[in-house]
Amino acid sequence: MTQSPHRSAVKNVSASLDVLAIGEILVDLISETPVERLEDASAFRRYLGGSPANIAANVARLGGRAGLMAAVGEDALGRFLLEELSGLGVWVDGVRVSHDAPTSVMMVARAAGTPAFLPLRGADYHLRPDDIAPALIARVRLLHASAFALSRPPCREAVARAFRLAHDMGKPLSLDPNYSPVIWPDREEALRVLAELYPLVTLTKPSRDDAARLFGPDRSAPEYIHMFHDLGADIVVFTRGGGGALVSERGEALREIPARPVMVADATGAGDAFWAGFLLAWLDGHSVEQSARVGREVAAIKLQRVGPLPRTIDRAALMKTRA
Repeated sequence: MTQSPHRSAVKNVSASLDVLAIGEILVDLISETPVERLEDASAFRRYLGGSPANIAANVARLGGRAGLMAAVGEDALGRFLLEELSGLGVWVDGVRVSHDAPTSVMMVARAAGTPAFLPLRGADYHLRPDDIAPALIARVRLLHASAFALSRPPCREAVARAFRLAHDMGKPLSLDPNYSPVIWPDREEALRVLAELYPLVTLTKPSRDDAARLFGPDRSAPEYIHMFHDLGADIVVFTRGGGGALVSERGEALREIPARPVMVADATGAGDAFWAGFLLAWLDGHSVEQSARVGREVAAIKLQRVGPLPRTIDRAALMKTRA
């Protein structure tokens, strides 16, 4: 299970990719029963995890062409993750297999709201700048990454290189500012790194929790949205859980997308489900507002399930959503 990605892997992309996600891939160990505290969980179930990996998997489930650049360990968990993605049709030749660290694991408390979690980091940040091939970026319609992936070098530099290449080629860029002090204790450093990359960003999806962790609590949603525009993002989609989403295009009025009321089984990964639906709808030429409606419908499907989205979803039906 050894490989040197991108030196020969680029030619294995037989067609352009709708979305290339770059960043963390890890195993989510989610508690089998809902608990408020992670220490109260006694049994866990294994799932594919990591925001970029989830985005790639969800795009594939929605019928899009997705790829992932990330790093796993040379171990059973790494093989599990690659088999899960390959089984969905995700291009994984860009995943580095590290001999120096085990596959990263995230222990998660199953919850209806923001879950408690414990990261056990290993190989997730081992992607390197020289893994990023310009020929691959040229075959991508949109590039997506996360703040988690920026939290440590060398993955930080790999993401930055990919973003600059994609920007120079005129590709739209998506960034999930999923900042957490548990992952990235130095908030000032995080703000500096994000400030360097946000001028390249087309689309960003902060949650209220993300924004509060980055900029401090007790600000209004419009204030947070304005701060992300000030960093450089053209389009901000601000998610508020059960409160729905606010969409903002620079210079235009905010629009509200109400949430779809559902019985929540597990909130883990709902934001990634929303964003995968949004990105594919936006790439299909839909407005930002309509794309957010599509994302809402995908998130509603995920919220009612423990574990991943269904293997296949009727994308055409989702695109017709209006209310």
